[in-house]
Amino acid sequence: MTAVKSSVAVEPNLQASNYGGRPDSAYNSEVYVILGGIDPAIVRREALIDAVSRASYTTSLANNVTDYKHENGRRYHAYKEGRYVYPNDEKEGDRLEIMHKLVEVTLGGKLNLAPIPAQPQRILDIGTGTGIWAIEMGDKYPKAEILGNDLSPIQPRWVPPNVRFEVDDVEADWTYHQKFDFIHCRFMGIAIKDWRRLVRQSNEYLLPGGYAEFIDLDVEWTSPDGSLTKDHASLRFNQEFRKASRAANAEPSPGPLLEGHLKDAGFEDVVSHKYVLPVGTWPADRHLKEVGAWNYLQITEGLEAFTYALFTRQLGYSQKEVEVICAKIRKEMKDPNMHAMFHLYVLLFLLARLPLLVRPLIIDGGGFVGMSHTARNLQLRRRPLESLGQLESLLTSQDLTYQALILVF
Repeated sequence: MTAVKSSVAVEPNLQASNYGGRPDSAYNSEVYVILGGIDPAIVRREALIDAVSRASYTTSLANNVTDYKHENGRRYHAYKEGRYVYPNDEKEGDRLEIMHKLVEVTLGGKLNLAPIPAQPQRILDIGTGTGIWAIEMGDKYPKAEILGNDLSPIQPRWVPPNVRFEVDDVEADWTYHQKFDFIHCRFMGIAIKDWRRLVRQSNEYLLPGGYAEFIDLDVEWTSPDGSLTKDHASLRFNQEFRKASRAANAEPSPGPLLEGHLKDAGFEDVVSHKYVLPVGTWPADRHLKEVGAWNYLQITEGLEAFTYALFTRQLGYSQKEVEVICAKIRKEMKDPNMHAMFHLYVLLFLLARLPLLVRPLIIDGGGFVGMSHTARNLQLRRRPLESLGQLESLLTSQDLTYQALILVF
């Protein structure tokens, strides 16, 4: 795991005027449904029921996914109502795209950390939201098929030709007809009830040699210098938020737990990275200052989204009480003397094992020929065999497990 410094240097003489302005939003989310036919951007073709006509199924699904619920002045998803407690309206769409920028800056401008091949064939984006990550991956890999799924069809209509979106519940049984080179899952903490099942299904739908990348948070606010105290409304809000999330059977901080989930599923080579997300521009480090600016923006934009449904449904707050709390937090966040932060986790794992039936090992004249298989090619690998110990080591390695030895004399 990448080490993180226990303390973050604070920028001296920071003024409240450091906070201000907002970037342009990359996309304006649209909601659309096509009736009377199957639009692959809306309907999951693999899940169609044979007994129902294509047109009538689309019409029925369209009614299910677009009959949005409105509560406390915000709009919420209709498909699998109640599974996700954040809104799906345009204001929340703007925040999600700020979050996309936050991750991009945190990761040094990268869309992902996994070393996926130069020409991937199929990529899955779990909980795609506005679809911005999937769209940018579609531009970057024009020959790949990019699939994004979500409970809400809030993605833009005009996207690269290799990108499509589906209304789907990722916690249901996956029924894809083809596997993926890369599976991407980001900020699903408040949405997933069973992380172990999600990891297991991701494993089942990865091609041999494929990668999965999970990005999520530990939302517990801390400070490197003790400037965030129990007297702050921000800290009390953070504690209440985590309490309400768990009352709704949703883990708000899956980031530090993901490595354990992956290892429980049988993955041994799990790579974990941990990043500091400052709340505001108080760090002295220039990179962390930029990260903190984006984080500050997404929090101030999202306070009501985080709290309305959770606090009113789980903790019995009124809408007015929630708004008072949010106002106090915004005021505290402008105080340059409060140095709050939390953490982002990025976890990668590789599906390295290959099918046994296509992997004979032939010992021949002091060496061997190993045949490995992937979904798109067969290749022969020749290595010298120095000793029986080397053979034993080979047979017990993670990426070379053979069904039989064929000895040649």
